[in-house]
Amino acid sequence: MAFPPAHEPAGQQAASLATSARAGQGKPGHGEPGHDEPGHGRAGRSPAGLERITAGVQQALDQFIARQRPVLIAAGQELQAGLTAIEALLAGGKRLRPEFCYWGWRGAGGDDCPEIIAAAAALELLHASALVHDDVMDGSDTRRGQPSLHRRFAARHAGSGWHGSAESFGVGAAILMGDLLLSWTDDMFLASGLPADATQRGHRVLSVMATEVMAGQYLDLLEQVSGAGTIASALRVASYKSAKYTVERPLHLGAALAGALDSVTQAYTRFGMPLGTAFQLRDDVLGVFGDPAQTGKPAGDDLREGKRTVLVAITFAKASRDQAAALSRRLGDPGLDHAGVAEAQEIIRGTGALLECEEMIARYLSEALTALTDAPVTAEAREALAELALAATSRAG
Repeated sequence: MAFPPAHEPAGQQAASLATSARAGQGKPGHGEPGHDEPGHGRAGRSPAGLERITAGVQQALDQFIARQRPVLIAAGQELQAGLTAIEALLAGGKRLRPEFCYWGWRGAGGDDCPEIIAAAAALELLHASALVHDDVMDGSDTRRGQPSLHRRFAARHAGSGWHGSAESFGVGAAILMGDLLLSWTDDMFLASGLPADATQRGHRVLSVMATEVMAGQYLDLLEQVSGAGTIASALRVASYKSAKYTVERPLHLGAALAGALDSVTQAYTRFGMPLGTAFQLRDDVLGVFGDPAQTGKPAGDDLREGKRTVLVAITFAKASRDQAAALSRRLGDPGLDHAGVAEAQEIIRGTGALLECEEMIARYLSEALTALTDAPVTAEAREALAELALAATSRAG
């Protein structure tokens, strides 16, 4: 993907874009609502109304789980442990995918309503499913600051003195919970209350989104064991596992639900793909250098899991023979301690890979914001999406 020259830093671009949108400049989309009308996304303290959307998504999830509870518990009280684990997982997260879906809808002229919040919230079930399965594949101990589902169930097995392998039980239970979350995604989406023709259009996008993220997960798994380890191959994984799934497809979903024109969908791709890539590159950096209090995972966890990220690929491309050998010894070591993480971090810094990755993030973000300036969407959505772009690529976990 080409990097256009950035005439101003990405943060200044977003600020300029937000100022322009507040002034009513730029190209409005069809059916733009008044900005100061009640219930039109202005109730939050941010232009994107993130606090309000986040609260609405949590409420929709809570209501959906409450409806599912008697179905599961009818099979036996033993299922309560699974529900508790799912509820704990769903209580965290940034809600980026529902927020992009919501503003994809609003940008295409859709009105603010509880139904779009419910439809967008279904993406959190899809995401939770992917996280549960991802943690099993990576052998991750934690997720969002608490034990991952397979570790939680393994501990339950061990603490109860049950027969067989605690680890196998934990993995099996987590796979089932992940499958359940995937099944529930369709249930929640189709029961959102939006018109049937809208959900039919949207469901096609949701199906593509689910297929692409599973393809990305497999490419990621393959890359760890037999991939080329190049920047290009790592970017391909990032495109399918993260960029499309986190930004582009949620925007497309919102647009499809609103019955948007192709020009809107194409504009969302021009904005969403570079932004989604920048998001994944930021995640790569946080996976090595992030604060556990913010990321919810131990520092250097990507190193222990042997993740062949873009950051790692850049490091190997720039490293000396000794540096490459030292990083290879640490990459994929599940017992890597604090000192080992610090040594790997120093190699990454020393090669200039960290700086290069930060520059890539800035360029991709600039490309996304530039694409947003003339996107045929409502001015309110343009302002909100600019804010979301900065939130998605923030240095905070």
